[in-house]
Amino acid sequence: MPRRRTNDPRKTPRQSRSRDTYDAVLEATARILETKGLEAANTNAIAERAGISVGSLYQYFPGKTAIFAELIRRNDAATADGLAALVAATAGQDLATRLRALVRAAVAQQFARPRMARILDYLEASLGADEALAAADDRIVASVETLLHAHAAELAQPPSAIAARDMLWIAKGMIDGASLAGESDAAAVEARVVRALFGYLGAGDDAGRLRTARSRS
Repeated sequence: MPRRRTNDPRKTPRQSRSRDTYDAVLEATARILETKGLEAANTNAIAERAGISVGSLYQYFPGKTAIFAELIRRNDAATADGLAALVAATAGQDLATRLRALVRAAVAQQFARPRMARILDYLEASLGADEALAAADDRIVASVETLLHAHAAELAQPPSAIAARDMLWIAKGMIDGASLAGESDAAAVEARVVRALFGYLGAGDDAGRLRTARSRS
């Protein structure tokens, strides 16, 4: 039997009541991270915010590190699901419209709970190898690569997983930087990120494409 890591939950809830408790722990953690910061997110505070005893919390998680890891996994899986759905929903539309939709979703996610998002990014870097996070990352890259293949004729470089990853890092770096700087104008951030992505892709007349995208939004 494989040894359970300290970052793993003790058990996966199966019954509705257990799932509700499990979800309450994760949401309580997210709220504490967003409102009070990492230092305040200990198991006692999380259990109190979730409305359960510390003993009940420990039935599911061996400690706060496992809670953080599961919250990151859940967020990354949701990001992968949302991106795949958005790429599918915009199929057949022009490249500018599709890129803008993806960037808008990414900005909205970061700006919704910016402090928590920054803390989870920091924590994720310390988790080490994690199969669930790697799988979510692969799905995210695959979705962007799918979009690039659909518009290959418009690009100055062939679509690839490397190009998809570059685009993700460009977008993430700019959006995270804007959030850290305290920017609140989501539309301005979206416009800058889309311009940067078109510049990277060498996709021709991006200004005209962006005007078309704005007129449709």
